[in-house]
Amino acid sequence: MTQEKTLIIFKPDAVQRGIVGEILARFEKVGLKIVAAKMLQPDQNHYFHHYENIGKMVSRRGQKAFDVTLEMMNAGPVIAFILEGIEAVALVRKMVGSTEPKSALPGTVRGDYSHMSFAHADVNEIGIPNLMHASGDVEEAKSEIAHWFAESELFDYETTHEKFTQVKKSHKK
Repeated sequence: MTQEKTLIIFKPDAVQRGIVGEILARFEKVGLKIVAAKMLQPDQNHYFHHYENIGKMVSRRGQKAFDVTLEMMNAGPVIAFILEGIEAVALVRKMVGSTEPKSALPGTVRGDYSHMSFAHADVNEIGIPNLMHASGDVEEAKSEIAHWFAESELFDYETTHEKFTQVKKSHKK
C-alpha cells in the first residue's frame, strides 16, 4: 500500500454553510492525516492555473463552464487541505462522491450534504455547489499540491492511527 498526499478544497458553499469541520472529521476518522491547511481567497490567475493548466476545464468543457465556476469560487474564501494516507487519492474520491451532487450516493460527502444537478446549474447558468474539490489522480494531486502549497507549509508527524496501520518489517535473527 502506498502513502499518498491529496488536495481537498472546501469551496465557498461549504465554508459559508459552516460544515467544514464536520466533513473534515470524516477524513480523519478513516485515518487520513492533515499535513497542511489554510484559508484563502485566490485570484482569477490562481484558479485559471488550477482549473485549466492542471485540470483542463476550459479545454474540456469550455470557457462558459470556467466562468460560472470562477464566479462561484469567488463567492467567498476557500479552505485548502492536504491529506496524507494509504492510497489517499482514491479514498478521498470515494468518500467525496460523484461531482454531480444529484448522482452522489448516500454516505458520500456530496450525497449527504448537497443535492443540485448539472442540468439545474446549466439552466440557471451557475456553478454547481458541490462543497469541495478533491484531486482526481495521483499526478493531478502532485501538481495541485505544488500549486496551492509551498513545501515549507507541509508538516511531517506520526498519528496514532499510523502506528496501527503501517507495516513494520520484523528483524530476523
